Amino acid sequence: MLKNSTLGLVLRGATRQRCDNRANVNAALAAEDTFSNRGLIPPCVTRTCLALIALALLSSYMLAQSAAVTYKEHCSACHAANGAGDTMLGKNMKLRSLASPEVQNRSDEDLFAIISKGKNRMPAYERKLSKQQIGDVVKYLRSLKK
Repeated sequence: MLKNSTLGLVLRGATRQRCDNRANVNAALAAEDTFSNRGLIPPCVTRTCLALIALALLSSYMLAQSAAVTYKEHCSACHAANGAGDTMLGKNMKLRSLASPEVQNRSDEDLFAIISKGKNRMPAYERKLSKQQIGDVVKYLRSLKK
């Protein structure tokens, strides 16, 4: 449909500019009829977008894993691995569950401040953890919600 039209010539020119090598250009030109009806997204751009999406998913998975490790190293002695506060230290300090509505209804800023500055018997972590790590732990605490 677009092979002999002016728009088809423009699309082929844009495809040649966007694709790096000759194989991608040939594949894009061969697939022109299939992708031209849906928009100006040649296959080489689609592959790049898919790679970026995969990278974003992988990095969010890695952040979640690092937050869990940080929580385990610094918080689980008192709050337990599941956040229930049922360790010996947690029971002695009468800690509430991190999944409880009292904790989960607090804002991220409140939780960040409590972790950073400490509260009551909880020590401050602003000198032990980076702001990024504290923010990741706050996100991890949200995942403990029942």
